[in-house]
Amino acid sequence: MKKLLHTPEGVRDIYNVECGKKLTLESRLKKTLHLYGYHDIQTPTFEYFDVFRKEIGTIPSKELYKFFDKEGNTLALRPDITPSVARAAATLFGEEELPIRLCYTGNTFINHSSYQGRLREVTQLGAELIGDDSVEADAEMLALVVESMQAVGLKEFQLNVGNLGFFHSLIEDAALDEDARERVIELINNRNFYGVEEYLDGIMVKRSSREAFASLGELVGGVEVLSRAKNIAPNSAGIMAVKRLERIFNILKAYGVEKYITFDLGMTGTYGYYTGIIFRGYTYGTGDAVVKGGRYDNLLEKFGKNSPSIGFAIVIDELMNAMIRQRIRIVYTRKNNIILYDEGMTKDAIALAKDFRGKAKNTELIKKEKGKLLEEYVRYGKEYYAGTLIYIKKSGDILMINLVTGDQKEIKKSSKKIGE
Repeated sequence: MKKLLHTPEGVRDIYNVECGKKLTLESRLKKTLHLYGYHDIQTPTFEYFDVFRKEIGTIPSKELYKFFDKEGNTLALRPDITPSVARAAATLFGEEELPIRLCYTGNTFINHSSYQGRLREVTQLGAELIGDDSVEADAEMLALVVESMQAVGLKEFQLNVGNLGFFHSLIEDAALDEDARERVIELINNRNFYGVEEYLDGIMVKRSSREAFASLGELVGGVEVLSRAKNIAPNSAGIMAVKRLERIFNILKAYGVEKYITFDLGMTGTYGYYTGIIFRGYTYGTGDAVVKGGRYDNLLEKFGKNSPSIGFAIVIDELMNAMIRQRIRIVYTRKNNIILYDEGMTKDAIALAKDFRGKAKNTELIKKEKGKLLEEYVRYGKEYYAGTLIYIKKSGDILMINLVTGDQKEIKKSSKKIGE
């Protein structure tokens, strides 16, 4: 017997009911994006390496899946869809001056250097608002995230929102070089604020800067933390960053979603291309964020278009895990009909299947094997989420079985045609 092949570490097969529920979830989320006026775009699964190079600000090169084409060009599987959309928007909408709303669904690939049960291939569904640098655009994206979560039945979740302008003002005031900046970001990402203060003390950073960084852990909460943040801001850039968050919050009240917002002035951003507000969505039942997003006003410049933008991505796999653990039902309708038929009834079965398919009814044809019991086909139908099993007997009689309720109805050969 041939050895069975398994999937590589970090990837998996998704099939049957789980696959159906995943597609249903994606459809409901995409519908919400469409309600906000976003238009679909599909970008390639792999791009030239330059689209994801270090200067772009995605992930380290060592975590990319890289390969070569026949001409020797270096290509990479996309680790993140936003740079691909930015590249496409700069190319396809180079002359457009009004805002462009784009949405997408696709898989991303990250070759995690230390594999700890994390998937290396995940599905992301997201939206990008290109060409709008307003606070209204920021608020729209946050409201869209909230309404997307509500659309799939999620109730217990929060959006952590920060502004890199505030964080960068602290970096500038402390006069940190690149190495010190990276070390501080690492410590803050680990929520080690005592370690930040200790490290800054060790490199002789002034006391006011040390205290400002150490206080970041306390700048998490409702809108009231913004007042404290303004008092800590070392310069006008920091104050303006906090004031922008206040203005966004006031607009979110008009959307009626302000209760889902938590401010976190210690957020540093997932990607290097973020420039302004950044946000992450969290809920119970998963160890990672289910939504990641932010403003990236300089990214499109790298592809030839000066266009401030903001976007987010929902990690479908993480969202599904959370919903399953929270026992939130993903409604996946039993749409299939199974037509089971005896030897000699092939033409009748095909005619009935054609009639059903002509009426947009999903129909699966199965020829009954000798020796197999009807109960085996009933079990099969239930397992594969069919709603009805129709058994065409050799006599011409038809047995209809509702696989949800178990009800049965027999139609004699002389009776009215089924499906009418």
